[in-house]
Amino acid sequence: MARIIESGGRRIIKMSVDDIISVIQDYQRIVPRFSSASEVRDYLSDTVIYIPEDV
Repeated sequence: MARIIESGGRRIIKMSVDDIISVIQDYQRIVPRFSSASEVRDYLSDTVIYIPEDV
C-alpha cells in the first residue's frame, strides 16, 4: 500500500514494491495501443490512476 508522508510542509508518496509493479503492469497494458510516446503521454495525462493509501 502506498503511504503519504508529510515532511516539512511537503507531501511525498512512499510506494511499496507491489504498488510499483502494479503501475508498471498498467503502463504495459496501455502502451501497446499507441504508436508514439506523445500518444501515450496524451492518453495518460487524461487518465486518473489511483494507488491505495495505507491508513
